[in-house]
Amino acid sequence: MAEHIVASFDEELQHIDRLIHEMGDLAAVMTQSATRALLNSDNALAQRVISDDTIMDAKQRELDECAITLIAKRQPMAQDLRAVVGAIRMAADLERIGDLAKNIAKRVGAVGESATPRSLAHSIDTMAEMVLGQVKLVVERYVERDHEALTKLRDEDEKIDIQYTSVFRELLTYMMEDPRNITACTHLLFCAKNLERIGDHVTNIAENAYYVVTGEQLPVQRPKLDETQMTVGS
Repeated sequence: MAEHIVASFDEELQHIDRLIHEMGDLAAVMTQSATRALLNSDNALAQRVISDDTIMDAKQRELDECAITLIAKRQPMAQDLRAVVGAIRMAADLERIGDLAKNIAKRVGAVGESATPRSLAHSIDTMAEMVLGQVKLVVERYVERDHEALTKLRDEDEKIDIQYTSVFRELLTYMMEDPRNITACTHLLFCAKNLERIGDHVTNIAENAYYVVTGEQLPVQRPKLDETQMTVGS
């Protein structure tokens, strides 16, 4: 990013970048902790995720205020304006990732009460690792202004969609085989859907980040490969 004659302008832009980075780190921690709490029936960790959502909301509000003040005071143009507007959009997606992690955490108690066999959660564990990798990388690649890596990240959401479809079918099979699994599997299905939606928000962040860095839009969004849409809505 080019330096400006007024040093405080650069400091304000850097502050917004730092907030995006902090929100990205927090989103990754919340996603990882929510999944770990789910798989280990850790209610204390789940409560921590729920509490962290308040911090995420506060960071988004701070970023919005900084961005609006900067636009009013500096009247940025071209790349600077893209960066500020892009940051507002990315912050909204990161805040939503926090909400989805909180939703997973809220189901930990219900899943734990159902005496769910460990095997039911194995596929979700795999999916969570994929999603977590995406969350961790997307803000890092934006901070590095690596537009090629951002393009790759956007396209790799396809793998998460495929894994979600696999999880959906596996959990459905468990429910059909033994009705005692229905309650736990229903909760796990919603958790898997939340993970899939986190992947969608990472895609949004990658697209906005790419536009900030290059000034160009990525090609039209690829068709989604989540084959369960007719059964479970978003």
